[in-house]
Amino acid sequence: MTTLAIIAQIIIALGIFNVWIIRRDQPSPYRPDGASNMEEEFERYGLPDWVRLAVGSTKVTLAVLLLVGLLFAPLAMGAAAVMGLLMLSAVVAHVRVGDPWSKSVPAAVMLTLSALVVIGHSA
Repeated sequence: MTTLAIIAQIIIALGIFNVWIIRRDQPSPYRPDGASNMEEEFERYGLPDWVRLAVGSTKVTLAVLLLVGLLFAPLAMGAAAVMGLLMLSAVVAHVRVGDPWSKSVPAAVMLTLSALVVIGHSA
């Protein structure tokens, strides 16, 4: 496990907790136009509410696993791989609704960090 992978795990976990727990009902410049909270964001993507709940639960669980993975590395690698897929899906969702690239940057950064965790644990 590399120092970079450890730092990436912590950043991903804290970022997910921030977005999905602390700021889920607050506006963000990275939400699609017309969405002022997480529920409206998923509506804007044309996704049903159960998808938002499933994605949120999954991301928060993965964030916890990334932190536990600081002690048991195999958990981190799997959690980061799934998180990367979810972040790739987020980038695609932004593109599908015609958002400017700037709104996809946080998801793209989290995707990159997820890849760093996977690579850092497989080296």
